[in-house]
Amino acid sequence: MGDFLAVMSGCFVGFTLGLIGGGGSIIATPLLLYLVGLEPHMAIGTGALAVSANAFVNFAGHARAGNVRWPVAFIFAVTGSVGAMIGSSLGKAVDGQRLILLFGLMMVVIGLLMLRPRGKGGDGHLVMSKAAIAKVVGTGLLVGLMAGFFGIGGGFLIVPGLILSTGMPMIYAVGTSLLAVGTFGLTTAINYSLSGMVNWPIAGEFIIGGVAGGFLGMKAAIRLSGQRNTLHRMFAALVLGVAAYIIYRSLNQH
Repeated sequence: MGDFLAVMSGCFVGFTLGLIGGGGSIIATPLLLYLVGLEPHMAIGTGALAVSANAFVNFAGHARAGNVRWPVAFIFAVTGSVGAMIGSSLGKAVDGQRLILLFGLMMVVIGLLMLRPRGKGGDGHLVMSKAAIAKVVGTGLLVGLMAGFFGIGGGFLIVPGLILSTGMPMIYAVGTSLLAVGTFGLTTAINYSLSGMVNWPIAGEFIIGGVAGGFLGMKAAIRLSGQRNTLHRMFAALVLGVAAYIIYRSLNQH
């Protein structure tokens, strides 16, 4: 039963990623925690690996489509990986239930941010001045730190960070961000695995489900492209609902 739930959980996460893009991976840890039944640190470590795999699969598609700005992608991924290593080390040192409570509070912030209208990004003129590079490096370190601490991809912060620092359009920011999302997740998963906090069989099942779900999500996204903003708001409501459940459960266990 656990194997089936892991595949179905991965399928749901992959579907939401394919349907609405960034932010879908935020529900990976709650599913692994409450549906599959992993303990908090194991759920975060395993979820980080699954998030990484899904991000790299999606990144390959964007790279083929020419939606990746490689110099920015590499700078963000490398600097952010340093932050992810530090953040994941801090996360491992925090009590599991307290970490999950903080995770729930972070989900509230993400859900509220997702309710905001999404802009189209810059005008297409990529600015790579020294100031822009410094912003990319600084944002990469900060987002990597958060991604490592909570075991999330961080795409919801990376995309606006790239737009603000370089002026690139939304589609390029999404494509470019996925290398960092995958790298942050992989760095976090490796750090957690060194402490035995990754369930490899469940991660594999989750990833398989995620690939299948992602394919279905992309098909659905094409058909429902006119309702994209509505779908985004509906998912934001789901994130807020899951966050409320996590906070309620965490507070009642203290």
